[in-house]
Amino acid sequence: MVTKEILQEALAKRIGQKAFERLQQSAVAVAGLGGLGSHIAVMLARSGVGKLFLVDFDTVDISNLNRQVYRINDIGRSKTEAMAEIIEEINPYTVVETLQTRVSTANVGKLFGDYSIVCEAFDVAEEKAMLVNTLLEQCPNTVIISGIGMAGYGSSNEIVTKQSMKRLYLCGDGHSDSGHGPGLTAPRVTLCAAHQGNMALRLIMGETEA
Repeated sequence: MVTKEILQEALAKRIGQKAFERLQQSAVAVAGLGGLGSHIAVMLARSGVGKLFLVDFDTVDISNLNRQVYRINDIGRSKTEAMAEIIEEINPYTVVETLQTRVSTANVGKLFGDYSIVCEAFDVAEEKAMLVNTLLEQCPNTVIISGIGMAGYGSSNEIVTKQSMKRLYLCGDGHSDSGHGPGLTAPRVTLCAAHQGNMALRLIMGETEA
């Protein structure tokens, strides 16, 4: 296995020592490990984020494979367990903490209150709104990066990042609905996830402009 020192040296050469140190000292929470969250988690691990907190209640289903990171042999496993294994294979030196639970207004503060960056990656609009609103109310030191609108195979250029308020960034086209039309496809879902992951990196580096 490649040692921690060798891997970290290679990453530092690629992005610069100062950026590498910031990433290593950072921690990001990802709420939901579906099409958005699974890709966000992998991107942040590849980028060198020091700690990831991954939360999801669900298991991998065959219907997930068209747009999520999981593999055929992950079907039936908890998404948290499968995701931790995938990240271990990519970057075993990222600290990964997982929790298989359903997020609600009752536990948002306890789960995410210690994290300065939370990537919202739920599937259901009502659950997205619940998490964003509760984080804004209960976690004053947390910045939220939310995915909204990434269904279909419309223009890639419609996927954008906007700062909705001081502590809230919205990534997506803002309107496409997976319940209508062609549904969710890997390219657009991954594009939206990349916007969320990139915004997380920008915040870690001290950049707040969307």
